[in-house]
Amino acid sequence: MKKNRIFWITASTGTILDRITKYWVANNFSDIGDTVPLWQDVFHLTYVVNTGAAFSFFSGGVGWLRWLSLIVSVGLVIYALSSRLSKIEQLGYGFILAGAFGNGIDRFLFGHVVDFLDFRLINFPVFNVADIAINLGILFLLIYSFSNPTNNKA
Repeated sequence: MKKNRIFWITASTGTILDRITKYWVANNFSDIGDTVPLWQDVFHLTYVVNTGAAFSFFSGGVGWLRWLSLIVSVGLVIYALSSRLSKIEQLGYGFILAGAFGNGIDRFLFGHVVDFLDFRLINFPVFNVADIAINLGILFLLIYSFSNPTNNKA
């Protein structure tokens, strides 16, 4: 697809990376809660499952969150097919699609999301590549919104 090529590449690459890392964790850790310190008390790989949204908000809400992920994913695909986006918008929306789709796949297939990136130094909630992608997407869209003069008109 020539239109919004960066969007499709970002979304595809992010989704594949998310799926590979979750698959690796689920198949190389024996039990939920197992952890491997990469830097003791700073950064660990810890296998956890999350039935909620980011940072375990809405814990147990996998039922409606799976549909929200699907709606966001379909909406972003339709938007990318029907619009001509700037490069930075393509990155933003592509990363958000990768995250929504990656976590949505988990919710539909398993009823939970696999999380494993564990920053213990700051006692941060365990997260995954899809969560990083969503946050990168938001960052790119914020940069776009503050740098695009047509968005600053009252």
